[in-house]
Amino acid sequence: MKEMIFNLRNDLKEKLPPQRYEHSLSVSFICTALAMRYHADLEKSELAGLLHDCAKHYGDGNIIKKCEKQKIPLSLDELKAPVVLHAKYGAWLAEHKYGIKDTEVINAIRWHTTGRPNMSLLEKIVFTADYIEPRRDKATDLPVVRSVAFIDLDECIYFILKGTLEYLERKGYFVDSMSVQAYEYYKKIHEVKKGEL
Repeated sequence: MKEMIFNLRNDLKEKLPPQRYEHSLSVSFICTALAMRYHADLEKSELAGLLHDCAKHYGDGNIIKKCEKQKIPLSLDELKAPVVLHAKYGAWLAEHKYGIKDTEVINAIRWHTTGRPNMSLLEKIVFTADYIEPRRDKATDLPVVRSVAFIDLDECIYFILKGTLEYLERKGYFVDSMSVQAYEYYKKIHEVKKGEL
């Protein structure tokens, strides 16, 4: 696995724009840090973090065409918010181009943009690492979210989803229904922990 990760780094360095490559490296390192904290598989976490944006450089229009060519089904939500599609196509690339057969890793790549209810530990780690990696600087709540990430992963995901949905609604962007479902799921966990139910 270590040799595979090393080879993938070289491959991605050639294919991705420099900023996207640096982001991918940074996410993979945060994934391993979170994996250490939550006793997840370090190599799977690093691998999923490294490949999470392997399709991002294609652009929304191209990704739709590529998904159609590979007969990857697209929902109406995904067509209305194509920015999330790099995760779906990236999961396909991970399996068919990079030879990743581990379903956990593929799913972590697949759900890193929208999240989903009841994510696996690895899915939570990649979803969170993508948001909190050191080169991110736009979200106003980042310092709090970064500290919560290493205390309570479910609570962190609730804060990420809440902030993301508020931002999308404020900007008037379409919100993928899977993100709403994920938010409702983690909001219930948050409310139970806070004794609000």
